[in-house]
Amino acid sequence: MCLIVLAFQSHPRYPLIVVANRDEYYERPAAAADFWADTPGILAGRDLEAGGTWFGVNKHGRWSAVTNFRGGGQKGELSRGELPTNFLAERERGPVDYLGRVLAQGARYNGFSLLVGDAEQLAYGNNLGCEVEQLNAGIYTLSNDRLDTPWPKSELARRMLVQAIDASELRSEDLLRVLASRDCFPDGHLPDTGVGIEMERTLSPPFIVAETYGTRCTTVLMIDNTGELTFAEQSFLHGKPLGDLRQYRFAIET
Repeated sequence: MCLIVLAFQSHPRYPLIVVANRDEYYERPAAAADFWADTPGILAGRDLEAGGTWFGVNKHGRWSAVTNFRGGGQKGELSRGELPTNFLAERERGPVDYLGRVLAQGARYNGFSLLVGDAEQLAYGNNLGCEVEQLNAGIYTLSNDRLDTPWPKSELARRMLVQAIDASELRSEDLLRVLASRDCFPDGHLPDTGVGIEMERTLSPPFIVAETYGTRCTTVLMIDNTGELTFAEQSFLHGKPLGDLRQYRFAIET
């Protein structure tokens, strides 16, 4: 997962609105979002190489998403995909407690940023700083750096989400377009993350289309004041839609 924008406790009807793009090599196998047969209650896409997920929810309204750090950060032996998966598979630990325990063994993973929460609580942390942040109401962005790092595509995503959620009616089909821009930014606006200017250009749009790497799916999550959860995901390959839009709606189980 490489770009996430979310509105937490910032909309009169929807306490949680998330739009996320997952960017990955086209050759890495993955399953589209669905309920997992081996872990009841989890709704997520699945990385078929390591077995975990990059973004998911469960029937109790818990959700989580992980991103890496551009350039890799530190090296560890465990898969980052298990971090959202483990949070979704349990109910006992709240977001802050769970994230604190994860960061205590953060050196066992490659560099990551992790969001965990539900419609009432939200926590963020990464294994470079190893501090847990309990987030207040607001609009947040996360790409391949720390939370709210003001990369051009992140700031565009913020503006697009603010504009989208001001509509009289929110539809997942409309929110999918929040991260749809494929336009590169001028060189003078790009960050220097150590990957070279050509790669910085390639990675600069919210929606990436390159020869061997790009945006593989866009996911929308909404939870409303009544406890109804909406999850929608569109898969892509080489920038073209792959299959139909997958949509799920259900009442959160208490």
